[in-house]
Amino acid sequence: MDEVRTITDERMKKYLQTTGRAIDKVKIAPPPRSHLNKLADDVLSMAMAYYSDAKAFAHDGNYVLAYGAVNYAHGWLDAGARLGLFDVGEDDQMFTLAE
Repeated sequence: MDEVRTITDERMKKYLQTTGRAIDKVKIAPPPRSHLNKLADDVLSMAMAYYSDAKAFAHDGNYVLAYGAVNYAHGWLDAGARLGLFDVGEDDQMFTLAE
């Protein structure tokens, strides 16, 4: 039972890699002059900030905070993709899309 509750080095590395790949895949969808472009940029900035925090926490060995931060980061990415702020190439494996 304790194994299920443990964030191992391998799991943490996988979580960070998955979110890193998701960040790399995201393209801002609204046109540059659109009001939604600024919103998309803000959502992506939030995701990147949480991802950066997650990497720093993991580096320091604090996997509890790293796990929380990496999940927040991916949540921001998911929200942006689902709302149509990001073009993620219809990737419904890494993102929760509307359909």
